Amino acid sequence: MKIPFLSGLKSGATMVGLDIGSSRVKAVELKKNGDGYQLSKLGHATLPSEAIVQGAFLNTTAIVDSIRQALESAGIRSRDVATAISGHSVIVKKVTVQAMSREQLEESIQWEAEQYIPFDVNEVNLDFQILDTAEGEGQMDVLLVAAKKDLLDDYVQVIAEAGYTAQVVDIAGFAVENAYEVNRGEDDGEVIALANVGSQVTNINVVSGGIPVFTRDVALGGALYTEEIQKTLSIAFEEAERIKIGDADVASKDVVPKEVEESMRQVTSQIVGEIARSLEFYSATAEDGNISKIVLAGGSAHVSGLAAAFEERMDVPVEVIDPLSNVQVGPGVDPKEIEDLGPSLAVGMGLAMRRLDEQ
Repeated sequence: MKIPFLSGLKSGATMVGLDIGSSRVKAVELKKNGDGYQLSKLGHATLPSEAIVQGAFLNTTAIVDSIRQALESAGIRSRDVATAISGHSVIVKKVTVQAMSREQLEESIQWEAEQYIPFDVNEVNLDFQILDTAEGEGQMDVLLVAAKKDLLDDYVQVIAEAGYTAQVVDIAGFAVENAYEVNRGEDDGEVIALANVGSQVTNINVVSGGIPVFTRDVALGGALYTEEIQKTLSIAFEEAERIKIGDADVASKDVVPKEVEESMRQVTSQIVGEIARSLEFYSATAEDGNISKIVLAGGSAHVSGLAAAFEERMDVPVEVIDPLSNVQVGPGVDPKEIEDLGPSLAVGMGLAMRRLDEQ
């Protein structure tokens, strides 16, 4: 089975976007609407707190049940889905190679990859996209993607056990880029840093003129807020999670606001510091490394004070993605669900824009 990683074109028939996060599964179905899209169906289901830990599937039964619940609750009938992977088992590199045809590169990609990836090439699935960015004569730039086969097998298997077929496995950071470009358009010449702050992993994708130029996954995310609130208040994970997202009914009972605020400020400083160090590394090593804007996505993107802390540290404008700003919402979708999920829909939306016939 060929795993077509890369995002490519966004026209033509669409499929279901299935975002299997470490805390929630989200299912998105889009329909073409003229030159744009309509969100026709949306479903989601929570996962137990330790079903997925740093990319490892520890409770496959719970994951399968949540996949099925997310898709069935939305009334999605299609059995074909696009999903996304990330983490330390995924490598994305922009490399420069001798100019050759796509067919020639397909034959030599394994040898080329051996020079750039830290894994045994026999243990990974490889894909690539030729970029029109090379400056040297007789050379070309290639976006190389490698993912460990056991990671891919985990995703394909749980989706199959739920009764569906993974037609596309994308990279989470690329899916966010897809959603951003559909809603905002490509920023010609600008360098945009997309940071998808998930529960346990943050995906960083720096894009220049619509082309990914730097990607990195950082093993921390919004679960740190929940854990700190748990320790501070000695409460259950589920209750701490509701406080993190600002549930007024919970926050008004038996909560010491100053303790919670201080815990969250400490976590924000840790998350911002880690992501900022990656972006500062890019800026220091790239020829055109001046980042003009940071866009936050993911379930923790709207945590109070996070965007402001990024602006203060990086001294560039920061915005939270609206993955539906240029997408019509269908009559069957509950606006309250969209409000609750917000920027965490970016990966699912980007995945749902993939084409069934895309290679």
